Amino acid sequence: MRIIGVQRENGQIQVASLAEDGESVEILGGLEEFWAAPARHLQSAGQGQVLPARDLPFVPPVLPGARVICIGLNYLKHVAEGSYRDAELPQYPTLFARWTQSLTVDGAEVPVPAGEAGLDWEGEIVAWIGDTLVDATADEALKAVLGYSAFNDLTARRAQKLTSQWILGKNADRSGPLGPMVPAAEVGDLRDGLQVVTRVNGEIVQNGNTDEMVYTLGETLAHISQTFTLRPGDLLATGTPSGVGYARDPQWLLQPGDTVEVDIERLGTISNTIVGNEARHAVRSEVAANPA
Repeated sequence: MRIIGVQRENGQIQVASLAEDGESVEILGGLEEFWAAPARHLQSAGQGQVLPARDLPFVPPVLPGARVICIGLNYLKHVAEGSYRDAELPQYPTLFARWTQSLTVDGAEVPVPAGEAGLDWEGEIVAWIGDTLVDATADEALKAVLGYSAFNDLTARRAQKLTSQWILGKNADRSGPLGPMVPAAEVGDLRDGLQVVTRVNGEIVQNGNTDEMVYTLGETLAHISQTFTLRPGDLLATGTPSGVGYARDPQWLLQPGDTVEVDIERLGTISNTIVGNEARHAVRSEVAANPA
């Protein structure tokens, strides 16, 4: 099962199951309705309205108020190629936040922000929270994961490195392509190992495995839940393997016209094309001409 968001003609976002052939979707419920009881809505598959996929724009099935939490350094080889190469491994995961507005979907064009030499790729897995977590144990937290998606944490490195806070560089417009959610029962335990592969114009640039993770999913969610409550619809991006562009010599960043793919075992592939900064201004002009 692959869970996506679709936007109807009236602007309403609904959550749907995408058919294996990609030709149709089955509506499971409205966005708020789905996340009020996500497990029940997944179990209702086969009973909803079926519509042609070609008639519906795909959007992330993410609540506007959801928290998108990201682990910055979670694969040993990636830690070694970055700023911690000569430092002791931190006891706790480095966490930062994305806003939901930065998320997009497979196939979307992603613009390079002004002043950036390009964008950097970071293929990874996102976990979707399906139950409320407060002061949870690692086992309780893992059981609360509803499903997983392929994700590309595309990064504006100049903005990221301006200060010790990463949020600016991690929230460029449409810089978070998110694949369909696959239910956790179909994916299994990340500790058993899923291959995470990123390609740029067909060339493999990242090839890691989730069994290399420093901080496990359950432990990280439990750690977060001790400070703030995690709710259904919140997301955790679990970090990227080694092979990012800024750490290469010479540095390699994505340019307009490049295609970047993230291919995750059992989760599928997302593919996005990089475009120039003028695309951001085109969107602004369209919004100004058609205010809500």
